[in-house]
Amino acid sequence: MDELLTYSISVFTGFFAIMNPVSNIPIFISLTEGASKAEKQKVNKKAVLVAFIIIAIFVMVGKFIFELFGITIPAFKITGGILIFFVGFEMLQSKRSNVKHLKEPNFDENIAVSPLAIPILAGPGTIVTAMNFVSNASYVNIGLVILIFGLMCALTYVAFSLSDFIARKLGNNVISVIGKIMGLIIAIIGTTMVIQGLKLTFDFLA
Repeated sequence: MDELLTYSISVFTGFFAIMNPVSNIPIFISLTEGASKAEKQKVNKKAVLVAFIIIAIFVMVGKFIFELFGITIPAFKITGGILIFFVGFEMLQSKRSNVKHLKEPNFDENIAVSPLAIPILAGPGTIVTAMNFVSNASYVNIGLVILIFGLMCALTYVAFSLSDFIARKLGNNVISVIGKIMGLIIAIIGTTMVIQGLKLTFDFLA
């Protein structure tokens, strides 16, 4: 039970750091600028649903993907760790804000799928994080990862629903600081994955 609790906390922390509903609020506000409240809610629902489906699929068939392409766990951890590290590094450098803004006068609901669901919510970093947690996991752990990611999607939905209110109360500076803290955590998670991959590699060679 203690192992499952520790595992669940690790999964939640990893997903929260990589998705960070609060730091994504300015992006959501920018992308839905000019939309009505009903349109914003429609985009919000569609984005989190698409993101959940994408990650759930990767989590469930992750092992088969490994077997199909002959991917080893150490290689995945090292490569994935490097990728996640750079995601966190870019967040620390405030480069994550380079997301295309909606410039057309007519609001386009397709932004719910791209770029909101992919790659903002279910981007490479999120996919790699999810697959890392299930790369050598039991079916119970796989179920926990899907459940926890579902919880993260629900939190993201609530954050986006209250985006205007939260942005007014916190301000862009506080949101930016939160984003940088999450970036640091993501970079540490990436470094940990690389260390784990190297350790597994040397253990195998030994």
